[in-house]
Amino acid sequence: MSPGPEPDPAWGATAPLWRAVQAFRLVTLLYAVGQQVASVPHYTNQRLSWALIAVMAVWSGISAILLSQWRIRHEPRVRTGVVIGDHVVVIALIFATRLVAPYDWYHGHQTLPTTLWAANAVVSAAILWGPFGGICSGLVVSAAVITARAQWDVDVWRDATLPVLISVGLALGLASNTARRAHAQLQRAIRLTAAAQERERLARQVHDGVLQVLSYIKRRGNEIGGPTAELAQRAGEQEVALRVLISEQGEPADVSGVDEDLRPLLTAQTTPSVFVSTPGDPVLLGHWAAREVAAAVAAALANVVQHAGPGAKAYVLLEDMGDEIVVSVRDDGPGIPPGRLAEAEGQGRMGVSRSIIGRVAALGGTAQLLFEAVPEDGDEGPGAEWEFRIPVGRPQ
Repeated sequence: MSPGPEPDPAWGATAPLWRAVQAFRLVTLLYAVGQQVASVPHYTNQRLSWALIAVMAVWSGISAILLSQWRIRHEPRVRTGVVIGDHVVVIALIFATRLVAPYDWYHGHQTLPTTLWAANAVVSAAILWGPFGGICSGLVVSAAVITARAQWDVDVWRDATLPVLISVGLALGLASNTARRAHAQLQRAIRLTAAAQERERLARQVHDGVLQVLSYIKRRGNEIGGPTAELAQRAGEQEVALRVLISEQGEPADVSGVDEDLRPLLTAQTTPSVFVSTPGDPVLLGHWAAREVAAAVAAALANVVQHAGPGAKAYVLLEDMGDEIVVSVRDDGPGIPPGRLAEAEGQGRMGVSRSIIGRVAALGGTAQLLFEAVPEDGDEGPGAEWEFRIPVGRPQ
């Protein structure tokens, strides 16, 4: 069985409003029927008036069911069609008043669908399209009422139809927009909470597994000494990095609007073989952007450890150019052969592409690898250098 269409995201926000206004529709229908009972003696075509009231009642039931049942959340186009149909029925019934009543009656009294029942179309438009749609609907229905009653004169300002319908459209439209914003914020909070819980779960797993193994390797390597000392040092560095990552899990999840100094995030990666140079003044980026830049630098340094060989040194330089931030990561290893990264990507090894280039590209920046050909045997390695350029939007 094929999966059904995705639910309308706005349904969860406005569903209570849709259901509530159907009670209003029922009340206004009863009022319209009562008005019909009181007015029918004055009509010239009483049978037609009752037929039109029957149409009003049938449409009220159909529209109420379509707008309130749960399946409509999967078909926003159906809801739009019902709202448009609401306006067609309302306007048609308004002008049908001329077929059942004389001029002297409809000029000074309510139309066949009373103002209250006609407001259902305005309410539906406001919930579906917001305050602008509600106001436009109020204007259209009011214009139909005024035209049908032939009140395009000074009497139009004595009638409450226009201000009432426009006010209803504006108020319900604003309420609908507020409900949508609140629903979006709630969904975002739920996603952030779920993500935080997942990070905490992963942090526990890392702590119970990887950290303990790294700690054991570091301790045993230092005890044995010799060639394993370097392995112990690398394990210790990774243990520190993972512990820093785990400690960040308790930070507030929504810090997107907070600026963070990039310098300490880079200097924290200093080791005996990694040298970091930063400006004297703070280099501010958004929290997420700063962490992504630091993660890209960490990935570049990890490549140095993996590919540059033992004893290779790395140099990180941070420069604030005003409109952009430039980060250089250089090592004194053997360098990278031309086309090596493209070859690795073609083989499905996406580490550099995702952890370095992908991170910088997500910030709107560029990551360029500067390298020379691998030296001949016996020559000194030219090293490799990454250059990250991240644009910074700052007020002038």
